[in-house]
Amino acid sequence: MQHEQKRFCVLILAAGKGTRMRSKTPKVLHKIMEEPLLYYPLSELRSAGFNDISVMVGFSGETVEEWIKNEFPGINVLWQREQLGTGHAAKLAQEWWKDYENVVILPGDTPLIKADTLKKFINAHVEKNNRCSFLSFDLTDPTGYGRVIRDGMSVRIVEHKDATPDERKCREVNSGMYVFSTEALSAVIDDLKCMNSQKEYYLPDAVALIEKNGGRTDAVKASDPTEFLGINDPNQLAEAAAVMKKRILDKWMGSGVRCNDPLSIWIGPRVCIGEDTEIQPNVQLWGETSIGSGCRIGSFTVLQDSVLEDNVEIIGSVRIKKSKVGESSIVGPFVFIRDGAELHQNVHVGRFVEIKKSIVRKGAKVPHLSYVGDADIGEHTNIGAGTITCNYDGEKKNFTKIGNNCFVGSDTMFVAPVNIGDNVVTAAGSVITQDIPEGALGVARAKQKNIEGWSSRRKIHKGGN
Repeated sequence: MQHEQKRFCVLILAAGKGTRMRSKTPKVLHKIMEEPLLYYPLSELRSAGFNDISVMVGFSGETVEEWIKNEFPGINVLWQREQLGTGHAAKLAQEWWKDYENVVILPGDTPLIKADTLKKFINAHVEKNNRCSFLSFDLTDPTGYGRVIRDGMSVRIVEHKDATPDERKCREVNSGMYVFSTEALSAVIDDLKCMNSQKEYYLPDAVALIEKNGGRTDAVKASDPTEFLGINDPNQLAEAAAVMKKRILDKWMGSGVRCNDPLSIWIGPRVCIGEDTEIQPNVQLWGETSIGSGCRIGSFTVLQDSVLEDNVEIIGSVRIKKSKVGESSIVGPFVFIRDGAELHQNVHVGRFVEIKKSIVRKGAKVPHLSYVGDADIGEHTNIGAGTITCNYDGEKKNFTKIGNNCFVGSDTMFVAPVNIGDNVVTAAGSVITQDIPEGALGVARAKQKNIEGWSSRRKIHKGGN
C-alpha cells in the first residue's frame, strides 16, 4: 500500500451462523475450491499489504478461532457472543480499533473481493479525505440491496424496504464494505439504534450519522459486481465457487499452462504450476500443491499438498497426497502415493501400486501390483510385480531397507524389519524374514511337491466318468 500501515486496521465480521446454509458448520468455514470462505478475504488483505487484522467470531467461534490460529497465525480474534448486528460487532471491537486512524470493516462471507479493489478503495478514502467510505457497485436487478442515493456531494444508503419507488430504480447498491475514520466512528457508534424488525444495530446507520455530523462520506464504485457476491445458501456457495474456479484457471492458462477441458479441471487457490505444463480433463489440484514446468497431468488425477518437479508425467487415475515426485519420473495409472512419500529423479511407478511414507530413489522402478510402505528403495532397483513390504506387526509399523541395483522377484514379501544390501536378487515367491547381504540371492520358499495322478483321483472322488 501507498500509506503507512499503522494508519489502518481491518475488522472482518465472521460471527454469523448462516441459517440458510442449514449446517452445523459456521458459514465462514464452508468451502469453495477446498478452502473456507474466510481464507479468501484474509489472503487478499495480506496481498494488499494489511497486517493489523481482527476477525469477529461468534457462532461456533471456537472452531473458527482454531482455524485462524492454524492457517493465519498473528491475526487477532474478537468475540460477539450475542449476534445483534454489524453495528453491534463494530462497537464490541472499539477497544481494539480505537488505537488506529482508520478501520476497514468487511464481511467474512464475500470470498471474491480482490486485493487491487481493496487498495483502490483505501487510496480513494485517503485522497478524498473522507470520514467514511464504502464500496458500491451496479446491479441489473438490485432487489433487496441498499441503494446508494447521490445528491450532489451528499451520498446516503437507503435500504430496499425503506426506498421510494424512484429510489428503487437506482441500480447502484451498497457492498457492505466500509472504511471509517475511527474518530468519526467513535463519535456515532453509541448513537446506533435497533429500531427495526430484526432488533439489530446496523453499520450503514453510522454512515448517515457521520454525514449528519458534517463528516464527508462517499461511495467508491467498483467495476466488477461479482467481487461482492455474498454467501447465504448452498446455491450461492456453488455460484461463488464457479467464479473462483474460472478466475484461477484464467490465471494459470495466461501463464502458459494448457488445460484441455477447463470446465472439468479444479485448481485450488494455493496451487502453483510451472509453464508449459499440460493438464488433461477431470483433474483436481488442491492445497499447497506445486507443479514444475513441462509436466503432464493425466485425467482423473487428484493431487493434494504435493510437489511434482519438472517434466513429471502422471499417466492418469493417480492420487498423490502430501508427497513428492522427482524430476522426469513417470507415475500411473491407478497409483496411490501418500503420507510423505518421496520419489526421486527418473522413478517409474506403474499400475496398481501404493507407496506410503517411503523413499524411492533415483532410477528405481515399482512397475505394478505392489505395496511399498515404510521403506527405502535404493537407486536403480527393480521391484517385481506383487511385492509387499509387510510393515505392520499388529502393534507398530516396521521399516524395510532395500539397497541399490537390486532385482526383487515377483511376489516377494519383505517381513519388516529387514535390511537388504546392494546388488541383491530375491527369488520370485520368497517370504524374506531375515537380512540379505550385498550381492546375495535370497530364496525363501517351501519345497515344491508334485502329487502324481491327482487329477484322475479327484474326478473319481467327485463321481465323474
